[in-house]
Amino acid sequence: MKTMEDAYVIRGGKPLKGFVQLSGAKNVALKTVIAALLFKGPVELHNIPEIRDIDELIHLLELLGAKTERTEGSLRIDATTLSTHEVDMLHGSKIRTSFLLFAPLLYRFGKASIPNPGGCRIGARPIDRIVNGMKNLGVKVNYESETGYYNATLSGKPKGNYVFEKPSHTGTEFMIMLSVFCEGVTKIENAALEPEIDDLIAFLNEGGAKIKREGTSILVTGVESLSQKKPYKIMADRNEAVTYAILGLITGGDVTVSFVADSEFMTFVSAVKQVGGGVEKTDKGWRFFAKGPLSASQIVTDAHPGFMTDWQPNWAVLMTQAMGVSTIHERVFENRFAYVAELQKLGARIEFDMKKIENPKDYYFFNYDDKKEYKQAIKIFGPQKLHNGVLTVSDLRAGATLAIAALLTQGESVVNGVSIMERGYEKFIEKVINLGGDIKRL
Repeated sequence: MKTMEDAYVIRGGKPLKGFVQLSGAKNVALKTVIAALLFKGPVELHNIPEIRDIDELIHLLELLGAKTERTEGSLRIDATTLSTHEVDMLHGSKIRTSFLLFAPLLYRFGKASIPNPGGCRIGARPIDRIVNGMKNLGVKVNYESETGYYNATLSGKPKGNYVFEKPSHTGTEFMIMLSVFCEGVTKIENAALEPEIDDLIAFLNEGGAKIKREGTSILVTGVESLSQKKPYKIMADRNEAVTYAILGLITGGDVTVSFVADSEFMTFVSAVKQVGGGVEKTDKGWRFFAKGPLSASQIVTDAHPGFMTDWQPNWAVLMTQAMGVSTIHERVFENRFAYVAELQKLGARIEFDMKKIENPKDYYFFNYDDKKEYKQAIKIFGPQKLHNGVLTVSDLRAGATLAIAALLTQGESVVNGVSIMERGYEKFIEKVINLGGDIKRL
């Protein structure tokens, strides 16, 4: 069987059982690390996962002149020594959250130059919403196509309000950071509702910010400075929780993941119950276990509190084992089904099934283009007996999906390109082995 470096070799077919201590949330860790650059003096963050995206971001901050000190699970950041407003092209383009650096760099230097952001290629990112947000608050922004850099300048304090045409998770976080030192009160309307954003707000408020939610709006009252009085511990990663929950369900196993708050997780828990999966809350966390045949489901991804786009690739492989025809309609990103071809290699029967949407520009969260052809919905026919094979990772969550499929099937499978997956999963091999899985990295 053909293998290459940067791969997992997995022998599947065994029920996975045991307990998983969840890591800190990737989507909070990256944002709080950047937000720490807004503070006077050092900032200490706890529950920071050891993942590639954090490694890349720390290296980028050090190139900007910040001082960092890392111990297991903790990170200390001091932005006092920041020395440049320009983000390195190579490192800045590796992770899309580098775009959030506009906020601290504008405050520190009055100007910032940042290249087009990177990250998973799951569709065009709505950078225009962030650029428009900056302009609304008085920041001058221009893009140089020759260099690939966005250049921004700020004189005085930001001032104004902003209405998102469509809720944007990262856009909302950016506008919060940009508004922290604003003049007066900034109102961010049609803001995203994800709990990861609330964790960022809590971190900033502990440091002296004045941020509060009012329905779908966020009000930010400007302050003069931020300083940390005690270390801040970020929330657990609910996306990681879903991956291990599905591993327990699909392998006929019994997996408990450490606590995730009900408000962050009940949409997934409800979906598991509806298809006949075993789930209960215990004194250790959320227990997921096989208890009989699974039934088909009809999933539509949505903003919080809906079914997360990050969950649907993992859910798709679970539905290959369900009785009947399941559907998944992806509303958030326009290129999230790259994993389908890989699952088909293993014998999954999945078909694209694009139904006509009356008002697609309103229905989808991404910037819908009438001239493009989209594949936003699939049908999954089950149950299918999947076989082993050689697979290639296309994006972070798809990587976990392919690993789940390999752990389900009998025989040896190879999953290539796993460094993409390791951008967001801490100690995946170690955690799977602890559950009784057979996995090794080449």
